[in-house]
Amino acid sequence: MKTKKRKINVKRVAILIILLLIIIIGGVLAVGKLTKKEGKTKEVKEVASIDAYGYTLRDNATSYYKKLFKELEKLLNKDEVDEDKYSELVAQMFLADFFNLDNKISKNDVGGKSFVYDSYQDDFEKYAMDSMYKSVESDVYGEREQDLPVVSKVDVEKAKNETYTYGDKSDDNAYVYNFKIEYKENLGYQTEGSLILIHNGKKIEVAAMSEKSSS
Repeated sequence: MKTKKRKINVKRVAILIILLLIIIIGGVLAVGKLTKKEGKTKEVKEVASIDAYGYTLRDNATSYYKKLFKELEKLLNKDEVDEDKYSELVAQMFLADFFNLDNKISKNDVGGKSFVYDSYQDDFEKYAMDSMYKSVESDVYGEREQDLPVVSKVDVEKAKNETYTYGDKSDDNAYVYNFKIEYKENLGYQTEGSLILIHNGKKIEVAAMSEKSSS
């Protein structure tokens, strides 16, 4: 008795081969892309610091912020520090870093933290990540295409000095500043408001921020 040979469906085999090739090529490309990403993780470096005050400058800071940092460094290296000028620079640098999202690696990379009153820094960071920084996409591999604000200038004007109580501390000479922020492109972020800065040892730190100007 003769065994009936099974007829090979050439068309079906060809389709299966093509699908197999697509899967293999896709896998190779995916692995290659992953390897490429792993080798190009974005790295942010510290390029300068004011050690006595705990301020640092990162290489991805804007040119405007780097200019302010140099001014602050020069001021704090003097034998006698002008507190009015110091408080003004702290206000400008806090705002220039906090509202500049374009150079942030992720929503956890909160700017301006080093200028915030030290006992409030953790709460400030959580607040920022849950609000303004919440929608910041990761840029670990430098491929982010999201439009984020770039601060080009911050103007501050001292409204007054007042007594301000924060927690168990009271500052009889706290600074109140009104501010205006200019961006490279208007993306709808906050442009004005007010800050309260208090003394904490030799440092002057941000204790409160409002979207309204102070009278």
